Amino acid sequence: MKQLKNFWKNGGFWIGPFLIVMGLTAAFVSGSWLPVPAALAIAGIVILGLWLLSQARLVLGFLGKRSTQAGTNAVAATLSVLVILGIINFLANRYLARVDLTENQLFSLAPQTQQLVSNLEQPVKVSIFDRVPNPSDQLLLQNYQRSGGSKFSYEYVDPQLQPAIAQEYGVTRFGEVHLKSNERQQFLGNVDSQSRLTEVKLTNGIAQIISDEKTKVYFLQGHGERSLKPADGGIYQAVKSLENRNFIIESLNLAEQPDVPADAGVIVIAGPKRALFEGEVKALRQYLQLGGSVLVMVDPSTDPKLTALLQDWGVTLDNRLVIDASGQGQLVGLGPAEPLITNYGNHPITKDFSGGYSFYRGARSIETNEVAGIEETPLLITNERSWAESNPKNQPLKFNTETDRQGPLTLGVALSRKIAQDGLPAAKPSPAVTDKPKAEASPSPTPTESPATEASPSPTPTESPATEASPSPTASPATPTPTPTPTPTPAAGKPAQTNTEARMVVFGNSEFATDGVFEQQLNGDVFLNSISWLSKQDAQTLSIRPKETTNRRIAMTAEQASLLDWLSRRILPAVGLLSAGALWWSRR
Repeated sequence: MKQLKNFWKNGGFWIGPFLIVMGLTAAFVSGSWLPVPAALAIAGIVILGLWLLSQARLVLGFLGKRSTQAGTNAVAATLSVLVILGIINFLANRYLARVDLTENQLFSLAPQTQQLVSNLEQPVKVSIFDRVPNPSDQLLLQNYQRSGGSKFSYEYVDPQLQPAIAQEYGVTRFGEVHLKSNERQQFLGNVDSQSRLTEVKLTNGIAQIISDEKTKVYFLQGHGERSLKPADGGIYQAVKSLENRNFIIESLNLAEQPDVPADAGVIVIAGPKRALFEGEVKALRQYLQLGGSVLVMVDPSTDPKLTALLQDWGVTLDNRLVIDASGQGQLVGLGPAEPLITNYGNHPITKDFSGGYSFYRGARSIETNEVAGIEETPLLITNERSWAESNPKNQPLKFNTETDRQGPLTLGVALSRKIAQDGLPAAKPSPAVTDKPKAEASPSPTPTESPATEASPSPTPTESPATEASPSPTASPATPTPTPTPTPTPAAGKPAQTNTEARMVVFGNSEFATDGVFEQQLNGDVFLNSISWLSKQDAQTLSIRPKETTNRRIAMTAEQASLLDWLSRRILPAVGLLSAGALWWSRR
């Protein structure tokens, strides 16, 4: 009996846990709790309880020890942490939320993409025909799916295992990406180890496949404008980028037809080298009066005879060459005649350009005067160390207070004007004519000595009021009699009867949109966003910049770099050496 008591006292404790473990093991192995596993577990629990009751004094003594209390607290704290972690993990899986802590939001979709995908009215499906899903592509598609919900889906298809689906899309190789929305299918491109799926490509592809509208962009030709085909100095890349964004591109020769086509969404005048005929300028003016949109890009040392048209909008092109002496451009291989722009106006075209770069090789500045009814916003602003050089052949280039104009200068401006419901805004421009003489006075104030340089532009504006006087007064003041005059105007302007706003963007440079330069920095975005804004599809997705890490390199001049080199490699080590020598000498 004594032996039985000793056995129960010393080894009875282990019987209970042993039976419980046996029951759990049997349940996991058999996949069922009844009847043996449950019986073993219950028996173990009962035996363990009986042992604790029989050893109450021993148990109470054990529990009363300080070490037991400390250990119990540690176990309780550990279990509490584990429970809290479990709850957090459960809530995180149940209610998913993501926080992108990177400065440039490298792992988040752009606001334009989120707006587009979250507002999908019809289902869009992305099919990638590849054997193995790429992790980065999958991460991007999952971001789209989170924003688009049930309206957005994607799938990976192995063309060899599912040839029927591949045949339906006309797949010919691995890596093809196709979009499908309702009955419409669209080839998006190929992905491989060198070229992955990007947000820019996917968002614009979605915008295209769900859009039923296509804006026609006409490029004016016949005056030495930039070529639309692959050529030296051409803008083929810009044209292809517009086509990829669902624009229809056509050339326009106003010498062959008197009016701007009725379906023109935007007219682009890209770097004309020769003057436009008076009739062509008149057609453009009528097109704008009826709510059209025009992009004007004029290089220095050219006179396309657009002065009168631009001054209707309060714009004057300065023929002086813009020089950037800040040295920022030289650090990235640009010359002083290639101003580097980092300051952009607050406008839909440039709203996402903060901190970005764009450059304009051989640019002229733009001056603007306030005109009633016209809203203007500078787009591209040079730094304070730039100026408009009147004599670039005089080397070395130095700012001349008498003939040059000190920066900051404006290289691009966006303008808009509300149009009356009858499509005849003649009443609005008429006051502008009275303002024109004031506009003449404004260029002069800057330098009092500038008459010599301003003399070249000044004669042209003085002619503009004369040309202005003919159209505007006929339409506005003489209400009844001149009515026949404007009557043919709307006939010519079949296009934009429904437009309520005319828009214009003017750049003092066209080089930034040429092949080879178009895709560098923000140059292409400046051009594409300008066309998007001019097309008045404000809800349309604008250009989306690829996510890039911030360039944190310090821009220093040659003198600053030399000073830093002396400090870091010579002066500071010498100071440390001398200090060490002085310390040694004092303790010697």
